[in-house]
Amino acid sequence: MDVLIVGSGLLGRAVAERLDSLGHGVAVVDESPENLSLLPPGFGGVTFAGFPMDLNVLRRAGIDSCDAVAVTTGDDNLNIAVGQIAKRLFKVKWVAARVADPEREDIFDGDVRTVCPTNMACDKLVTDLLSRQENKRVNFGNATVSLELRPVERRYFGQSTNNVDLPDCGIFAVIRADGEFVLKETAGGIALMEGDVMVISRRID
Repeated sequence: MDVLIVGSGLLGRAVAERLDSLGHGVAVVDESPENLSLLPPGFGGVTFAGFPMDLNVLRRAGIDSCDAVAVTTGDDNLNIAVGQIAKRLFKVKWVAARVADPEREDIFDGDVRTVCPTNMACDKLVTDLLSRQENKRVNFGNATVSLELRPVERRYFGQSTNNVDLPDCGIFAVIRADGEFVLKETAGGIALMEGDVMVISRRID
């Protein structure tokens, strides 16, 4: 299968390397030559430096004849636009686009598959954490994060997670007594109640 990958960040390179190792034909497009240079020396695919919205760049990379396109840049708007171009203009049969914002995961009408790393990570973490193991280590890129379940102390009942003093740690989420998993927003806090369990995160490398 011939696959065009748009975006040579961590995700794009990982997909390119995996497909190349499996014997597929791979072409990678990225606006940054530096990103393309981070592909491993043994990479057997081809690379093209250029703006992914440039139709000439996409044509040089083989979008007219490829079997699938994976759009993996860190820009949701760019991924959505390139995914639509691949599907509607070039009629590529299989198109997948990375969408970081969970609220935009269903933006396409089924013609382009979206992959939301945020939702995927959340689903995995919920599954692992609800197994009630005391500690869990999860890899995000080149960082390892330790996750610990810690019951809320009585003194914090009725208070916000923003008021909990946790040196060198952060509150990733709260698990309610009924099992509901409440993900903590970047700035917003979660009101704590009796029976809650906090998911404490700490980078360990």
